[in-house]
Order: sequence, then C-alpha cells, then structure tokens
Amino acid sequence: MPCIVPAMPWSVKEMMKRRFRKCRSATIRLHYLAIFNLWNGRSGREAAAVLAIHNTTVYRIAQRFRECGEASLWDGRQDNGQTKLSDDYLGLLDEVVRSTPSEHGWRRPTWTRELLVETMFRKTGIRIHVTTMSRALALIAARRGKPRPRVGCPWHPAVKTRRLNELRTLAGTLSAREVLVYEDEVDIHLNPKIGLDWMGKGQQKNVMTPGQNEKRYLAGALDARTGVLHWVEGDKKNSWLFMDLLKKLTIVYAKARLIHVILDNYGIHSSDVIGIALCHFARRIRLHPLPPYCPDENRIERVWQDLHANVTRNHRRQTMAELMADVRYYLRKRARRSIVVAIAKAAA
Repeated sequence: MPCIVPAMPWSVKEMMKRRFRKCRSATIRLHYLAIFNLWNGRSGREAAAVLAIHNTTVYRIAQRFRECGEASLWDGRQDNGQTKLSDDYLGLLDEVVRSTPSEHGWRRPTWTRELLVETMFRKTGIRIHVTTMSRALALIAARRGKPRPRVGCPWHPAVKTRRLNELRTLAGTLSAREVLVYEDEVDIHLNPKIGLDWMGKGQQKNVMTPGQNEKRYLAGALDARTGVLHWVEGDKKNSWLFMDLLKKLTIVYAKARLIHVILDNYGIHSSDVIGIALCHFARRIRLHPLPPYCPDENRIERVWQDLHANVTRNHRRQTMAELMADVRYYLRKRARRSIVVAIAKAAA
C-alpha cells in the first residue's frame, strides 16, 4: 500500500521483524503489527479489524511512520519531559482540595474538576485535562462526601484548650476506685434517617416511611476504661431521663468511690432536678462539662454514629416496638463484645 506506508528494502523489513520479536512492550508491538499488516496488502480498516483497534489509530501510526520512520513506532513519552503530576503538584493539589474555592478568589462554594484545573493552572502554570485531574484526585485519595455542619465554640481558644487538657489529664490519672464515663443522649426516630447505600446501575432504592413520626430517647454512658456502654430509655429527653442514667451508674459502679461524668452543656444536665439528685448520691458523682460545641471530644458520639449506621439509617421497621428491639439487640451485642475485649486486655 504505497499510498499509506512507504516501501522498504527486504533487509530493513527483516531488521524490523527482529526488533519486533525482542520487544516486550504491547503498545510498541501493536505499532509494528499495524505496519506489517499494511505491507502485506491490507487496507487501514482491514488492519484495524485484525488488530481490534480503531482505523484512525492505524492511519495515525502510518502517518508517523512516513514522517519519522521506525523510530516513530517506539513509545516516545519518555521524551516528553517531566510528568505534570509531579509530587509537588500533587502535594499542592491536596492542600487546595482541603480548602474552599472562596479562599482562592472564586465565588462558587464547592469544588469541581474544572475549577480545580483552573486553580492549579494559576498556581503552577501547568494546565492539565479534566480527565487527568480525575487521575490526580485518585492519586491523593480525594473523595466526594457530605460536609459536616459545625458551630464554632464561643470560648477563647486558650480557655477551651486548657479545659480539654484538664479532662484529658483526669482520664489519664484515675485511681483504681474511680470511674470515668462519657455521657450523651440520642434520639431514635421511627421515620428513618436516609443515608448512602450501594445500588445497582439505574436503580434507586425506596425506603418506605411510616408517615407519622414517633420518637424514643436513650441516655448512655461509655466507660472510658472498658468501652462498655450503659444506657436507659425514655419517652422524653428531660432531666428525669438523665437522672435515671445517674441512678444506674451508682448501681453498676457500686464499689466506685467517685464516678466522673464527662458531658456536654445540654440544659437537662444542669437543671434544679439534677442539682438535688447529685446531693442525694452522696457526692459520688461529679459532672465535668465539655466546652460548648465540642462533640469530637465526647467519645460516646461515635457509638451513636455506629448505632445509626447499623440500625436506624434506611431502616424498614413500621412500628417503634420493632425498631427499639433492633436498637436493644445492637447495643447489647456491642456491650458483650466490649466486655470480652476488656477481659482479654486485663488478662494480657
């Protein structure tokens, strides 16, 4: 096919065949095979059908072969210079993704790949394709997720840090007859929380809701040493629910001289009812409020997240009795597992 590839002497073709046999790169071998098929009289489309590639790829290989000869068949990407996705580029991209577009002069509140491409071009002078940006985001393990709403703590940072350090010191200096627990309440809704789930292509799962919502409330205390959870249930989230939990703690830890309770600043924890109850507990219970809006410092919050993930999110129970049975089963199973782990640690 002289119109597609130039004719070559027999000796040149034999040399090319020997180099082809020694080559281990699949891409380069494909380039050689395209030229060999054209030399054997096949058209571009016929060669493409034999090699299972697109015909435009065959024509592009042939054109480069006419222009540069056999050297064009070898992958020349190593001669393209330094890769665009260098370690410095990926490190800067990671910093950009962790920030917001407004910090870089954009009015849009969320990142898109196109916006990241433009931002990185302004910072580095390197412009990449959107698909290359997808590969770069995968290399830094970036993901699309739901942001978490937060409220800033009104305390001065130094006061907040000092308070948190005091609580951490308390947790690390407990005597044998002292107990420390993390306390919090959680709402159980009959109308399910909707969360992410795996689905088939073209499928959107339905979660049938009962319609009229019902609520139950749990007050829990997580033992800082053993990880065992103690909880009580109630129809209302009020001071009486919290007092029931404190009573249970005095029974469970009957031999403890002092029970430290780390908790948030919810109003039911500082009501007159609780103040009177603390006097009747012979000062065995001491409350330690966290700084406002610091849920990450309360370890029991993770337990409630696991409870929602394993029980209440996307649930299909139609009655509160069925849902609460699932809640109790999960919490009891978790408590048994925590006890086994605590015993194993004590024996080690």
